[in-house]
Amino acid sequence: MSSSTVTTWSLEQTSPSDLLPAAAPDGDDVRVVRSEVPSPEFSRFLYASVGGDILWIDRLSWSYDRWREHLDRPGVETWVAYDRGTPAGYAELEPQDDGVVEIGYFGLIPAFRGRRIGGHLLSYGTARAWDLAERWPGLPPTKRVWLHTCTRDGEHAMANYQRRGFKLFDTKVTVEPDATAPGPWPAATSTP
Repeated sequence: MSSSTVTTWSLEQTSPSDLLPAAAPDGDDVRVVRSEVPSPEFSRFLYASVGGDILWIDRLSWSYDRWREHLDRPGVETWVAYDRGTPAGYAELEPQDDGVVEIGYFGLIPAFRGRRIGGHLLSYGTARAWDLAERWPGLPPTKRVWLHTCTRDGEHAMANYQRRGFKLFDTKVTVEPDATAPGPWPAATSTP
């Protein structure tokens, strides 16, 4: 079996003032909406559609019950970007101990990349990570927001995170087995 070297970068913000928001895309009807009803089907659709071409495979084997258990955890939120009513991408927030919130998953469906939706969605999702405790009584106020990206992610991911005010705090290099991207489909990158 062949393998590849993968570099993973972890980035963080330690204050709401670190966020450098991007403007909403001009001329597009882009909205970001919280998916308030936990839906394993919808979450799996987003996960597979956004990550299918960049080897997001760790959750593909999750059962319906495993998805439900994850989504039902207090403070787990899914924020979805819609372009003219069509899901374009999402950000998943996951609270951790001591006021830490991870943006566990973030990205766009391939056909919506390169249209300035990602910067807007990341800005919105990060702001929602900072005010997460306001929507979830019992969670401590957010003190830190973090995420990670790697060499398998989209070519503009790291630059987008840094433009939004995230700072690098850790780098890891691993050798991982090569895998075949599960989809969405070859050549599914045209703009609708």
